[in-house]
Amino acid sequence: MDLQLKGKTALVTGASMGIGRAIAKGIAAEGVRVCIAARRRNLLEELAREITSAGGTMPAIVEIDVMPEGAAQRLARAALDHLGEVDILVNCAGGSRPAIPIDAPEEEWSDVMTLNFIRVRQLTHALLPGMIEKGWGRIINISGKSEPDNLVAATPAKAAIHAWSKGLSRTVGKHGITVNCIAPGRIMSEQIRRKYPEQYRTEQSAKEIPVGRYGEPEELACLAVFLASPIACYISGAVLPVDGGLRRYAF
Repeated sequence: MDLQLKGKTALVTGASMGIGRAIAKGIAAEGVRVCIAARRRNLLEELAREITSAGGTMPAIVEIDVMPEGAAQRLARAALDHLGEVDILVNCAGGSRPAIPIDAPEEEWSDVMTLNFIRVRQLTHALLPGMIEKGWGRIINISGKSEPDNLVAATPAKAAIHAWSKGLSRTVGKHGITVNCIAPGRIMSEQIRRKYPEQYRTEQSAKEIPVGRYGEPEELACLAVFLASPIACYISGAVLPVDGGLRRYAF
């Protein structure tokens, strides 16, 4: 299938490892000029070499920590300087945290909300004017589950992404822009390996995941690449889980 992506431009955040890295590689393989952003430049440079070795165009690299005030706006300007325009934005920078007590300090809540929602919103809104002017764009947010097992600060931040994305999709649809979320299940990454020992992963896979294993980043990236394409023009405002059947809800 021709995804009609050749010649498009994309900014992928959180691109140094895991899901973001796989999406950047997948989208570049379709002929997209990519700007890759994350904190660790050495990993971005390694990714850039992999993309060019596979026949893709050399990506632009932006080494950035999105947490400081104004970082989202600086990243948007850098991506526009490198690419000229940004047709596709993949918001993949983020992270979960362990469960917290009800008397956790306010900073724990604000830091997680800033990383997982506020910076995502700010970066998106900084790039939307160009998409609106062109009359075409794709926003893809890598989110997470919003069904808490206990008190986790990242959960309301992910739920905020879902609600904001739905509202935004209704506002910008008339401009040819789609907005969708992909909610990962257990996708193998540096973070997953750090949080969940191999024995736990094996036991959970057998008991709770219908396909019997954790997923690979490339198995999520294929959906992101499709959603980024012109042929996915009638999919918007959706939250699409990629979890091997882990979640029990039907919708």
